Amino acid sequence: MRSFDSLSRRGLLLGLGAGGALAGSSRQALADPVFAEYPFQLGIAAGDPAPDGFVIWTRLAPRPLEIGNGMPSAPVPVNWEVASNAGFGTIVRSGEAIARPELAHAVHVEIEGLEPNREYFYRFSAGRERSATGRAKTAPAAGAATAQARFGVLGCQAYEQGFYTAHRKAAEERLDFIYCYGDYIYEGRGSRTYNGSGGTSENPRQHFGGEIYSLDDYRRRYAQYKLDVDLQACHASTAWYCTWDDHETDNNWVGAFDQDGTPPEVFALRRQAAAQAFYENMPLRRSAFPRGVEMQLYRQAAWGDLLDLNFLDTRSYRSNQPCNDAWATTCAGVSDRDAQVMGEAQEAWLYRNLDQSRAHWKVLAQQIMVMDLDRKEGPETGYNLDTWAGYAIPRQRLLDRLRERRIGNTVILTGDEHQNYAGELYRDSRNPEGAPIASEFVTTSISSSGDGQDQRADGRRYLADNPFLKFNNAQRGYAVCDVTPERWQTEFKVLDKVSEKGGTLTTRAKFAVASGDARVVAA
Repeated sequence: MRSFDSLSRRGLLLGLGAGGALAGSSRQALADPVFAEYPFQLGIAAGDPAPDGFVIWTRLAPRPLEIGNGMPSAPVPVNWEVASNAGFGTIVRSGEAIARPELAHAVHVEIEGLEPNREYFYRFSAGRERSATGRAKTAPAAGAATAQARFGVLGCQAYEQGFYTAHRKAAEERLDFIYCYGDYIYEGRGSRTYNGSGGTSENPRQHFGGEIYSLDDYRRRYAQYKLDVDLQACHASTAWYCTWDDHETDNNWVGAFDQDGTPPEVFALRRQAAAQAFYENMPLRRSAFPRGVEMQLYRQAAWGDLLDLNFLDTRSYRSNQPCNDAWATTCAGVSDRDAQVMGEAQEAWLYRNLDQSRAHWKVLAQQIMVMDLDRKEGPETGYNLDTWAGYAIPRQRLLDRLRERRIGNTVILTGDEHQNYAGELYRDSRNPEGAPIASEFVTTSISSSGDGQDQRADGRRYLADNPFLKFNNAQRGYAVCDVTPERWQTEFKVLDKVSEKGGTLTTRAKFAVASGDARVVAA
């Protein structure tokens, strides 16, 4: 077991030296606390499963929406247990972590020494209080023959715009893992209404406070989201691989730039607060610990010999959107040869992974659409410039790499759009040559953009104008991927409503890709 939040005796003495006198041993100095209210109100989570373990997370917050969260300005001990059965009859790992005030009393424990490809259960306790129980599954052993994986894809969960029924339904799936593509929180001020494609709609619930900028702001916003019991159930149901998109910091930010023209050195202060709060509230490994504005969120994981999962960060290293980030347009900046989506280091890292992969399926789990979808009505072409289509040269480099190195069975998993899409990738979709290079599945939002509809007018136009696009839907929900060595299937599950609790979940469509053939077909 490794825990960033554990302390040696010497480390504890140094850490508390300025906080008051110590009596006896370091453990005695951290007496079990008595909480004014239940401290595990923000739930528990597991993340980044590996063959020998995973991360387990919690954050103590007896009064979650107050500054300080109702916690003392001091380290607090938290005990944890991992068991091989839900009743905790056989505890296989246990220990103590330290919830530090510098990290909003969050703990991240990296569990090691577990058996591959099996489920475990975990829980925390502090003082006389105990958390709920969570479930997580370890990955199959490295390179082990793996017959199947079944996992979820979800994200974009604007708290104001809908209830988290999709999270409750996803929790009931008992998935191997979940990939969350980002937009876990939204940064905007509380509002009674929002403007969507269907006009002005009333929000069923509201953010607390104004737009968020400071560390305390971000912490409180995460607390408001994490108080949702359906979200807590989804976290407790299986381990998540988490990445971020834009709203964890600010809408459509990239690199050093926000959409308001804030001086980069000032925006860096906001990025730093957002990065720290993201780490504090996600089940991430110590490798992601923030260093100023920087977080190492791109990383690789494997699911036996079936999946190589490359989790990308398409925000932190990207150059600014061209054409002033206008909608459904193009300009010379789209073909800027110096433009970056992943940044040089991440791009080189990804290419090495793809070259070396021996898995049946190579997965790029990322945030923004790679299909160069024509969004402009009429004969002229126009793109969403906050997608790979706004960065023609990096996009061509990626697809050329896949084609020239004959890296087959590549599937790209995407979010951000608040719609479901399934389609095929060509270097230039206006002039497709030969077979498609890869396949892309875009998963809709949990709640962002409200109830939605089966298909918007622009969605029907996209299908008519883009032959490589095979499916579009504009309802809320999530996707479930069922993968074997022979076949990849993505099932789009949608809700009839999120404006009220109790929405009905149905399967809207299933699309599949056969091994060795990137064509996307109805299943």
